[in-house]
Amino acid sequence: MTVTGAETTGVPPSALADAVLERLTAAYAAAADPARAAAMGAYMKNVAPFLGLPTPERRVLSRAVLAGTPRPDEADCTAIALRCWALPHREYHYFAVDYLRRHAGRCTSAFLPVARRLVTTVPWWDTVDPLAAHLVGALVAADPRLTAEMDAWIADDDVWVVRTALLHQLRYKERTDADRLFAHCLRQSGHEDFFVRKAIGWALREYAKTDPEAVRAFLAREHGRFAPLSVREALKNIGS
Repeated sequence: MTVTGAETTGVPPSALADAVLERLTAAYAAAADPARAAAMGAYMKNVAPFLGLPTPERRVLSRAVLAGTPRPDEADCTAIALRCWALPHREYHYFAVDYLRRHAGRCTSAFLPVARRLVTTVPWWDTVDPLAAHLVGALVAADPRLTAEMDAWIADDDVWVVRTALLHQLRYKERTDADRLFAHCLRQSGHEDFFVRKAIGWALREYAKTDPEAVRAFLAREHGRFAPLSVREALKNIGS
């Protein structure tokens, strides 16, 4: 285990990961800003230490790191993500999230356990949310059999696994399985955690951009089962 709690076991060999991590750690470390790092860590409730790289600067560095590298296969994606997650500083986790967003289409349903490992290791909204919407959502869309996994995740004891299940359809728009979305929201309607209640509202609000009447009708019928936060967030753009 590292200081962040990230496991280093189960990482497949990958020459691409070797090259990327060597370049990445050199580039990010050279650009570190300790003064900015303290403020960034405080903003993220000190879930992990930071190097102090603002997102625009970090992504410029990331593009340079990846320049000329080949497209990864699934083993490369696994190795890069898990090796980044085993490093203490949060910017390496952000690099992995960006990389997986870019290459989600290179991963099969077999990648879902890796996604769960990332979601549950050093978890906070800054990594969980993009993994849910851009990685897990893409995996489920590509293999609808994974909807059964989402039905299991929504009942999980881990808050961040539940949040991921709620948010995995966030970008589906017309492809949203509304019945499943509403069932998932109802399944956790009484959850006490802020991040789950917020996710319920966010998921419904996003789907309301596609079918506002369905969301209104759902909340009119089930309003009493949800926390005010969830209802307020769901109706933010469409009214009651």
